[in-house]
Amino acid sequence: MKVPFNRPYMTGRELGYIARAHQNSMLAGDGPFTAACSRWLEQRTGARKALLTHSCTAALDMAAILAGIDPGDEVIMPSYTFVSTANAFVLRGGVPVFVDIRPDTLNLDAALVEAAITPRARAIVPVHYAGVACEMDAILEIARRRGLLVIEDAAQGLMSDYGGRALGTLGALGAVSFHETKNVIAGEGGALLVNDERLIERAEIVREKGTDRSRFFRGEVDKYTWVDIGSSFLPGEIVAAFLLAQMEDADSITARRMALWNTYHARLEPLERDGRLRRPVIPAGCRHNAHLYYVLLPSPGQRSRLMARLKALDILSVFHYVPLHSSPAGRRFGRACGPMTHTDDLSARLLRLPLWIGLDPAVIETIAAEIEAL
Repeated sequence: MKVPFNRPYMTGRELGYIARAHQNSMLAGDGPFTAACSRWLEQRTGARKALLTHSCTAALDMAAILAGIDPGDEVIMPSYTFVSTANAFVLRGGVPVFVDIRPDTLNLDAALVEAAITPRARAIVPVHYAGVACEMDAILEIARRRGLLVIEDAAQGLMSDYGGRALGTLGALGAVSFHETKNVIAGEGGALLVNDERLIERAEIVREKGTDRSRFFRGEVDKYTWVDIGSSFLPGEIVAAFLLAQMEDADSITARRMALWNTYHARLEPLERDGRLRRPVIPAGCRHNAHLYYVLLPSPGQRSRLMARLKALDILSVFHYVPLHSSPAGRRFGRACGPMTHTDDLSARLLRLPLWIGLDPAVIETIAAEIEAL
């Protein structure tokens, strides 16, 4: 593909850091590069504790354990999200309760959350789509009043904030991703941000296969042993070494992506005025990270035609999630609360456009011209 949808970016220091990790003779998890990445996350986001994981899915799995999800417990979330958001809780026996999204941000509609709460509800999982924050003040107030835990799926949200607070740090727990499709990458990788101090010690135990190994290495116990459930959620040092180079350039990466995002946004503004598409909406008080640029076409047919026209020019554009409430597993393990009007409609019309460091702005002009020609 001449113009791929995504092309992973390298700062130039990654391979040198990987060589240094090898020279350290420590390639397993929780070495010096892992520690450096965790410190960076804590300093940049304000999280009480940042625990590097081998994926954002792993961070969500940890969150489900820490939330104490038991069979039959309900977890409120949008249907328009990746399967990991629901899978983490289904694996613990939980029941995803799907709520419709807002038509402007495509995020969980906070106005519909209250109606989805039953006596079995245990948590709310807002998903910050495209790195744009959910309406967190309203969600946090509902959770406080109803005694629910808030777990942020901030897979796409690193370097974004809500009211000056980093995404992933507003709820008790937050999960972020360093998958190669994200802004700051490690190939595969993630982190659990622990914002409730009461969960930190257990989070370390769950991450270390259910042992108190972290306390042992801090000299708090004279040996470590099995004390709780858990699994091997740590990444290796090679992954952390690659990631640290990316973190060190996070501001530059964000600025360069934002320049491309703004180019898209300015060029497509007249097409939105003409009714040919709808552009992303960024609410006041939200700072986004230019994670992706999408357009909403007037109909599913027009989306298909635009994808085909771009493909003929060797430009790859892609749709996004199949709503979970309509998927085979979603119907089996979860339930929808109310109609999914916006989820069904918008998911059928959304198209993601190429956005990666090094993308030629001329490609954006070509895409705009193809939309005008539809």
